[in-house]
Amino acid sequence: MIRSKKLAKIKDLKHCFFNSVGGHSKNIYKSLNCGPGSKDNKKNIKKNLQIVRKKISKKAQNIFLVHQIHSNKFVFIDKAYDNKEKPKVDAIITNKKNFPIGVLTADCAPILIYDDKMKMIAAIHAGWKGAFKGIIAKVIKFMIKKGCKLENITAAIGPSISQKNYEVKQDFKRKFIKKDKKNYIFFKNKKNRLYFDLTKYIYASLKTIKIKNIDILRVDTFDKTNKFFSARRALKLNHDDYGRNISIIMLN
Repeated sequence: MIRSKKLAKIKDLKHCFFNSVGGHSKNIYKSLNCGPGSKDNKKNIKKNLQIVRKKISKKAQNIFLVHQIHSNKFVFIDKAYDNKEKPKVDAIITNKKNFPIGVLTADCAPILIYDDKMKMIAAIHAGWKGAFKGIIAKVIKFMIKKGCKLENITAAIGPSISQKNYEVKQDFKRKFIKKDKKNYIFFKNKKNRLYFDLTKYIYASLKTIKIKNIDILRVDTFDKTNKFFSARRALKLNHDDYGRNISIIMLN
């Protein structure tokens, strides 16, 4: 469990970036796997989600999760929301109290957002695809439309894969350069290999929108000593699946 120092100072807010420790799952899912989309035992996943809910708050309702699709789509949950289907989106925005919202990651970056005047929160799943498609800007613009102000917003970028472990191909870089020539700064060549800095790209996206209050938790999910699930590490170890880390934010 890791918290953002900036978000932790806020009294009417609960949040946490959970790693793989403290759950019921076994083998490659050991132990706090919170991903319903994994091949893990569903009963264990449910138990793990209840552990997370209780750690966030005794008052917390069941955690609201979505079907993540690496998009720039989001859902807004207010009192009027009554959709029974799990939405296919990659971000959740809400102003409901005691209503924990969460995103699942395994190298992608979780971003937790809070506006301290409007009392509105957001949780974003930002892999390279979502970030590239502008999911961060879309979420912030919607929050502004709802009355939030840039100067009142705090954003925390959670644990994700570090640049040194995020090897990519040249066509990946070309895609980014085609969008904006300045994007070359997010790439690094080392020993004829190319690496991408996802966290730096997300940070730059937030700065472009003019968010000033940003916290970056520089924890590498690929590094097994940090005890986070990692899709890339699982691939390297020839595992046929991997667990998911959960990141939660909730208004008290």
